[in-house]
Amino acid sequence: MADKERIFLASPHMSDAGYEMEYIKEAFETNWIAPLGANVTNFEKEICDKLGCKAATALYSGTAAMHLALKLLNVKEDDLVFCQSLTFSATANPIIYERAKPVFIDSDKETWNMSPEALERAFQKYEALGQRPKAVIVVHLYGLAANMDEIKRICKKYDTLIIEDAAESLGTSYKGQMTGTFGDYSIISFNGNKIITSSGGGMLLCNTEKAEEDASKALFWATQARDQARYYQHSELGYNYRMSNIVAGIGRGQLKVLEERVAKKREIYHTYKNAFSDLPDITMMPIHDELEHSNCWLSCIVLDNESKVSPLDIQLALEAENIEARPIWKPMHMQPFFSEYDYVDNGGVSEWLFDKGICLPSDTKMTENDMDRIIKIIKGLW
Repeated sequence: MADKERIFLASPHMSDAGYEMEYIKEAFETNWIAPLGANVTNFEKEICDKLGCKAATALYSGTAAMHLALKLLNVKEDDLVFCQSLTFSATANPIIYERAKPVFIDSDKETWNMSPEALERAFQKYEALGQRPKAVIVVHLYGLAANMDEIKRICKKYDTLIIEDAAESLGTSYKGQMTGTFGDYSIISFNGNKIITSSGGGMLLCNTEKAEEDASKALFWATQARDQARYYQHSELGYNYRMSNIVAGIGRGQLKVLEERVAKKREIYHTYKNAFSDLPDITMMPIHDELEHSNCWLSCIVLDNESKVSPLDIQLALEAENIEARPIWKPMHMQPFFSEYDYVDNGGVSEWLFDKGICLPSDTKMTENDMDRIIKIIKGLW
């Protein structure tokens, strides 16, 4: 196995033109390497221009962005937050940071994301108890757009604001509108495995009527909540969450190739889809081209319940050939840490996806030979 070239699930892919190094070099030459500088402010502006959001604050992670979004909504101890269950734990962890209570919502098969029906039932359940959530956190899993029309309708009906977790969906649009612009607050991630990366980092996007004010408040918290004074004075709890100028420079360079990366991810998805079209046991993740233009961040499949091959069989077969694949996210309501919190079911869709799904290698540096190698291994299991 050691002699076989490693194929990653998704890894950093720097631009061929070296855009990233140009911005990094500029930061070094001007000595702006701290969480201040032209790269940080320009990265925020360029993201807003690209997506069409009102204001943004660049931070060191998407998790930090989620945390500050909850703080902007004044989420406090014992408040309810409705949260998609099928996601990575970084979506839900910040709820606990503020000692609030998550209520996990199941997915639907049509989008793999938050089920509007389950969301409506969650509102009805807690309305009967005289309670209403401070926020609804919806995720665009693997770059698949959630049913934002219905989710927004329901949240408007119950006068509840939306936090949109677009960490995995940068470059995805839904009905012509970019994800990251549907929520009152939205978050994106530039972690090393994302469609573009700044080596780490994330961004909080503000789309409220007071978006500039909100972004400024987030910046205040993210820079240790230092009051305007000649000395170090703090009237609020602060955090060390600001993105550095070096990291932002990498992100600016990567943003220039976003469309190129989306095109490659979509090519990978359709290569898999065509290759597995003769295997009835395999269903590709659902992309509705009439509604969305997915970035296909990861290409995922679900196996038929009666299939002789399991997701683990595929993962182990690829692993034996030095190829990385991973299970679908384990839902939050199944996680030991979150097991005490409420969960609103929709027929166990998220559990089914976890049990029968697998994320296939989706690295944008893969060659045709790499793809052929992966496909041959998988089809050889049948």
